[in-house]
Amino acid sequence: MNRFTKRFAGTALAAAALTLGCNREMKISHLPYPDTRRDTTVVDDYHGTRVADPYRWLEDDNSAETAAWVEAENAVTRGYLDRLPARQAIYDRLTTLYDYAKEGAPERQGDYYYYFYNDGLQNQSALWRKRSLTAEGELFLDPNTLADDGTAALADVSFSDDGRWCAYAVAEAGSDWVTIRVLDTETGRRTQDEIAWVKFSGATWAPDSKGFYYSAYDAPEKSVYSSKNEYQKVYYHRLGTAQADDRLVYGDPAHPLRYFSGWESDDGRWLFVLASEGTSGSELLYRPAGNSNERFRTLLAGFDHDYAPVDCRDDKLYVVTNDSAANYRLARIDLRNPRGLETVIAEHPDNLLEAVATGGGYLWAKYLCDAQNRIYKYDYEGNRQADVPLPAIGSVAGFGCKDKEQEIFFSLNTFTAPPAIYRYDIPTGRTTRYRTPQTAYDTERYVTEQIFFTSTDGERVPMFVSHRRDLTLDGTNPCYLYGYGGFQINITPAFKPEYILFMEQGGVVVNVNLRGGSEYGERWHEAGMLGRKQQVFDDFIAAAEFLIAERYTSREKLAIAGGSNGGLLVGACEVQRPDLFAVCLPAVGVMDMLRYHRFTIGWGWATEYGTSDDAEQFRTLYAYSPLHNIREGVCYPATLVTTGDHDDRVVPAHSFKFAATLQRAQACDAPVLIRIERNAGHGAGKPLSKRIAESADCYAFLFHNTGTEYKPVTAEAQGRSER
Repeated sequence: MNRFTKRFAGTALAAAALTLGCNREMKISHLPYPDTRRDTTVVDDYHGTRVADPYRWLEDDNSAETAAWVEAENAVTRGYLDRLPARQAIYDRLTTLYDYAKEGAPERQGDYYYYFYNDGLQNQSALWRKRSLTAEGELFLDPNTLADDGTAALADVSFSDDGRWCAYAVAEAGSDWVTIRVLDTETGRRTQDEIAWVKFSGATWAPDSKGFYYSAYDAPEKSVYSSKNEYQKVYYHRLGTAQADDRLVYGDPAHPLRYFSGWESDDGRWLFVLASEGTSGSELLYRPAGNSNERFRTLLAGFDHDYAPVDCRDDKLYVVTNDSAANYRLARIDLRNPRGLETVIAEHPDNLLEAVATGGGYLWAKYLCDAQNRIYKYDYEGNRQADVPLPAIGSVAGFGCKDKEQEIFFSLNTFTAPPAIYRYDIPTGRTTRYRTPQTAYDTERYVTEQIFFTSTDGERVPMFVSHRRDLTLDGTNPCYLYGYGGFQINITPAFKPEYILFMEQGGVVVNVNLRGGSEYGERWHEAGMLGRKQQVFDDFIAAAEFLIAERYTSREKLAIAGGSNGGLLVGACEVQRPDLFAVCLPAVGVMDMLRYHRFTIGWGWATEYGTSDDAEQFRTLYAYSPLHNIREGVCYPATLVTTGDHDDRVVPAHSFKFAATLQRAQACDAPVLIRIERNAGHGAGKPLSKRIAESADCYAFLFHNTGTEYKPVTAEAQGRSER
């Protein structure tokens, strides 16, 4: 149900003014901003520092006043965006660029190969299957039929070991809440099994295929989308029974702010629970699977290190960990005599061990070397068997299979072309191309280079720079600078049709590997978290200054963008250096660093940010919190804030309060707008139609406010390409 259902009925809207500037480009003025009520009585005392929060009322996502404000802000925003002369042409070109067949890597389950497929402009990719690689595919599960507007998405799909049952988790309107349902793969019919109030979990099947484990919360007592989520529990669901009868496997009433997930070893001998207190750091618990009366014991104590389970074989658990290895190592521990971790694959001195998967009786180690992937084959004793040949520099999505399989399918991603699918033959070690997408442009016209710049503290930081091969870098090019910088998230090559649209017009696309990610291991992550978070913003600002100094762009042509923690990045840099950017595009950002932990699962980010409950951490947060560092009388860049009304991860109140405060403070005519998407959340599962519309708005806003003329695409650029 949409939280903002009441219509705004009030202020008459004046026509937007059109004036001709001295550069002969059309200047479009926005309608007057809504007269947002300020409640000056709301003041909090943080360790002796009094902090006003006049827009606290916007945190109430169920109030009529908030609904009216949302309606009024959207009216102002649409009144501006719909008058941008290039908006429709950009929308049409994006639609063309997105209109190509998208096929995922196939995976063998039972008697079928299953794969996701989108014939072009479907809102959601559907799950297809076929009996052999050369057979014709058949539609198995189509999420497009679950909601008329395409807002129901598959958040997770898992198969029982025998391939008979398929459990799928459905998220609606962009929410993190999912409902798990089950299909019989023999008949294609849904069973009566249905599991509600699941969040950050799917179904993990027991090896006997009779049921699965999942993690859930109690039903929210207040707001479904903003109430604090506490007391996650692990349950076991037996097929054919009601959720009310599911067995509680693990809960911890003493620690309400922990995440838990549970699973059984493939041989059915051991039951594990992985616990975490935030987005990094974990603890592993275990007990024999056959004895439900035995208590869980701590196998690997938390929460100073990460433990990512890989496999359990011969009563030994294999985990990827940064315990005694900043770049991670593969280790194992004997469950019958757990005296500590034994190294299987040692830490690499320079490269990050990003993940280890199993398949065909081997271990497949995926490394990150300067934010690009390499794959190596190992046996279970840690002996390196082979290097997997990759056909191009890029990032690999998924690499593994079942033990009985002898082939691995994977996708290779770059910035300039859609991912192609490859097949790796385990016995011969040969890589062959399986599927190549066709595109509505010539992929060879574009190039990506990796360059390095020096940040404020002397650290060498990498960035990927993509543009047309024939582009002259003379400082006149518009630039789209994207960053994230947190939560161990790595920025690696990834394709977006929007990048092609921008580069067609002479734009330069830059993705920077800020600290806070783990591109160079835990050292890189820790250099951008907690009390060192400001370094992330310094890195981003240094990247912008480098691009201007090296004549990739200019201040008047530079746009910065980021989402979620990246929205925080954009907001913080905007208020710290408003002189440096022409356009700011913060999406679903964490803008109120003093109250973020009071909503939904925001408490889980405390390991990354710290919280205002601690006096020293409060001082750090208050110093960079975007909301609290907006200054009256400053000319801020043209800003388009984007969020979704069903975002229950970073609640939209962050964006609401930031936009209202920035609108009041703005001292020049650069627009400050907020675009609030209906029936949308944090981003995952957003239907393609909504993604294209939002991108068209953002890029039209970017082009107009950098003074960049959108030109019709030439026939040469529109020529279809196959790589």
